[in-house]
Amino acid sequence: MTEDSAEIAAVRQRYARRPVHGVDWRYNPLNPSVWQSVHERQRKMLRLFRRLGWQDLSTIALLEVGSGSGGNLLELLRFGFDPHKLQGVELLEERHAQARDVLPPGLRLTCGDACEVDVPSVSQDVVLQSTVFSSLLDDAFQQRLADAMWRWVKPGGGVLWYDFTVNNPGNSDVRGVPLKRVRELFPQGKMQAQRITLAPPIARRVAAVHPSLYTLINTVPVLRTHVLAWIAKS
Repeated sequence: MTEDSAEIAAVRQRYARRPVHGVDWRYNPLNPSVWQSVHERQRKMLRLFRRLGWQDLSTIALLEVGSGSGGNLLELLRFGFDPHKLQGVELLEERHAQARDVLPPGLRLTCGDACEVDVPSVSQDVVLQSTVFSSLLDDAFQQRLADAMWRWVKPGGGVLWYDFTVNNPGNSDVRGVPLKRVRELFPQGKMQAQRITLAPPIARRVAAVHPSLYTLINTVPVLRTHVLAWIAKS
């Protein structure tokens, strides 16, 4: 077994151990801490799009690495992206099938190792990854995937990154990806980044008292556990 195939097998095992979103209350969209963090991320992304000067999202070609059951792609459709300009790549067959059930047929979905997917070079305005790299514990595999993502990005486009920046002491299946490591993965990129998302254990506690406490406590930067970054390709 090669190092890459060993890491892919390990990723499958890590995801198999995870609770099912929507069943586990910690990830259920009816949980106030969940919808508060989702809405925060959506607002930050839309503000980023405005800063980039995008007026018509339907013209933007975007590919998501680790598209899962299609949740992020559904959000992008609601934002105004054209399904024919969206793509998703997902390693896990079950999640790929779930995404295919809920997304329009014109949206291209591929099941397999993203490093091996046939995507033309410089074909995407945006390559999105959301909490994928924190599940990749092999540094060489991380770099291989980052190189593929960078290859797909058009000049003037970029990688849209959302992921943990700190370790989760209660979950050895994930590892935080600090900004220093993100810069190592994309050394040619020009990065703008911001810390967002209140630490989930804290968010669950305060939102259970009142949802508005999420916003109040989230004003303390040190309590934010994720990074939203735009890594531009000049």
